Amino acid sequence: MDIIEKELEKRRSAIGKEVELLFKANMKITDWDVPEANDDEAAKLLINIIKEEVTKIEADIEAGKYENY
Repeated sequence: MDIIEKELEKRRSAIGKEVELLFKANMKITDWDVPEANDDEAAKLLINIIKEEVTKIEADIEAGKYENY
């Protein structure tokens, strides 16, 4: 395991919690904005949006956007 892998592994739990906070915060906002919304449906739609955005970041990585970040 190289130094980058070791560093990110140390932060794995914190990163996971941040992703969960992003998800939960957006679920709350959805509930505030649309109180009658089906929470299961909202959760599925929200996770799909998050996945789409991660896919965009992956494409940016492949395109070299973060080489000299």
